[in-house]
Amino acid sequence: MMDKLPITVVAQINEVTVFQTAALAVDDASNITCSDTSSMRQTGQASYGEMNLGLHVQDNADQVLSNRMHLLAHINQHLSHQDQDIKKRIANDASVYHTAINSLHWVNQIHGHHVCDIDNSALSMQPVHADAMISQQPGIGLAIMTADCVPIVLYQPKTGKIAAIHAGWQGLACGVIKSTAAKFDLSIPVLAWIGVCISQENYEVDGAVRDQLLNGGIKNQLLSSSDSDSFDALFCVPSDTPLASGATIEPLGETVADLTNTATVKANKIKLNLPKLAAHQLATVGIEVCTDMPPCSYGDAHYYSYRRQTHLKQAATGRMALVIVRSHGKISTKMNV
Repeated sequence: MMDKLPITVVAQINEVTVFQTAALAVDDASNITCSDTSSMRQTGQASYGEMNLGLHVQDNADQVLSNRMHLLAHINQHLSHQDQDIKKRIANDASVYHTAINSLHWVNQIHGHHVCDIDNSALSMQPVHADAMISQQPGIGLAIMTADCVPIVLYQPKTGKIAAIHAGWQGLACGVIKSTAAKFDLSIPVLAWIGVCISQENYEVDGAVRDQLLNGGIKNQLLSSSDSDSFDALFCVPSDTPLASGATIEPLGETVADLTNTATVKANKIKLNLPKLAAHQLATVGIEVCTDMPPCSYGDAHYYSYRRQTHLKQAATGRMALVIVRSHGKISTKMNV
């Protein structure tokens, strides 16, 4: 059963593994799109898929908690299989071992820039209000939920410190990446992975969103003078600009400019490249991005998308997660896995 869950391994370095969950399990050769998934086009119906991890989207709480437990079990199953594979490849090497993680941490994401230090937080039945988490403890995982926003995880190999960041447009505007990076010694290399999020082709917004991102980048010193002058060329295109050769786009219908309903849609709309802007901010603070542009959450119904839910007039949709875990074990420096 675990192998059939919609969970993939994004990266494995030393004792750290990155996982991406999805809404639906599909074969590698399959390419489900928004337009051909009838179960996701039912007006007024919720779209919770097979593995909704969000407790705040009116899904059955028992089912969501069960999904979270299955996610933790899948992670530990993966670590166990990896451990067995390593032992087969390097017999009797006591310096090579992995053990299960003990806990998987979540936060109540609020589109801000507060960073929760898991190592110094008291246990509570209620999740902390935050949009990023950090930890240097072995044996834990950090999970960030999304349904279009940009999820990011960080790892510093020398110290073992990990972090997870929820970076929607508001988080990018208010400096959540910089706030999280400030918790690291940036004189030592830090690596980043960006998970599934909405692509520029499908992210049409009001110009006011662009202005907040530009002004926030300037305020938080995440844009140089040259970057500020070239902001539109770097990250925006007018909505009526033809797409690159071979690109496709789903019809957008009535566009929501701000997913938290704090802005108003106006006539002049643009398409914003959120993952590229996130990667730019990471590079600006000295963090190396290890991924290419991620798959589009809106354009592929394998994933959850709040914007697709809005356009299809669905009652609700689920949330997926980008998860980074640091096991108790370690891998010998003689290995490269």
